[in-house]
Amino acid sequence: MMTRIWFNHWFSTAYNIMGMIREDNPDSYIIGTNENHRSVLAAKCDEWYQEPALKGDEYADFCLAFCRDHKVDVFMPRREMLAVSRRKADFAALGVKVMADDYETIAMLNRKDLAYQELSRRGITSVPEYRIVTTVSGFAEAYDYLRERYREVCIKFVRDEGGKSYRLIDNTRRGYQALFKKQNTRMTYDAIYEALSEKEEFAPLMVMPNLSGNEVSADCLKTSRGLIILPRIKDSSRIERLCFREDIMAKIREVLDAFPLECPCNIQFKYLDDTLYFLEVNTRMSGGVQLACLAGGVNLPGIAVNKLLGIDREWEIRREERYVTHAEIPVLL
Repeated sequence: MMTRIWFNHWFSTAYNIMGMIREDNPDSYIIGTNENHRSVLAAKCDEWYQEPALKGDEYADFCLAFCRDHKVDVFMPRREMLAVSRRKADFAALGVKVMADDYETIAMLNRKDLAYQELSRRGITSVPEYRIVTTVSGFAEAYDYLRERYREVCIKFVRDEGGKSYRLIDNTRRGYQALFKKQNTRMTYDAIYEALSEKEEFAPLMVMPNLSGNEVSADCLKTSRGLIILPRIKDSSRIERLCFREDIMAKIREVLDAFPLECPCNIQFKYLDDTLYFLEVNTRMSGGVQLACLAGGVNLPGIAVNKLLGIDREWEIRREERYVTHAEIPVLL
């Protein structure tokens, strides 16, 4: 029986997720929408439409109408996931299964400060020291406090996706060498102070030590047969390492115990020296989930769709350390 699956505005690596779902669900009929009508995802879809530029409840209304008009069975949201999750009951009334956790959980995890508070309340020690500020004077005070205790300090807004607002506070002059950086995420303290001074009060900003070591990115899914946990260690290269060290696995399980997530998620940690600190939980599949799945020999996207449809499939992770990377391929649009 054909299952009509809708991906709304996703990042381009969902191209791989769509392919993996078809591997496990050959009767899948994939519908895609995006604000960019030339997105690469169009090449992987059976139907393709351009999205309107809406937000919040207006966007959720659009999604409900789209599901009804296109007879969607499974909705896999990325854009405006919080607004969509708030209306899950409305989607259920249409017979649509939404791959998103409950609104209360997503709302908490979308606010890094609330997630940190919950983990701290549970006595989980992997939370880094931080300060939340909304004024320039608060920023100055937080920076002075943390700069005395750590080699480097960074900032990012509490509500952020993909680390877009991350800035390392770097007061060294790099001059000519800075021209070779494709994306420069470094700013001086004075430049940040001046930028923040434009607002009497700004959106909550997190000031914290810069966790300069390798990143651990774990793609996870709770199933009736146990937890799927695929941790990748990422350094500055494009080569990643699937690693099942027990200290890493224990910290991931702590986070999964703290938050009742039934849908796929991605949990991120980062090292500072030899200590692994919690960064955040993304309540969706990561952009690199296909790397973890290839190395671990398990099709997490396919299993997640089957779970939503009430289909229990067997799976087994290849629990060995493996290196994995990706190569870009041309796609005609």
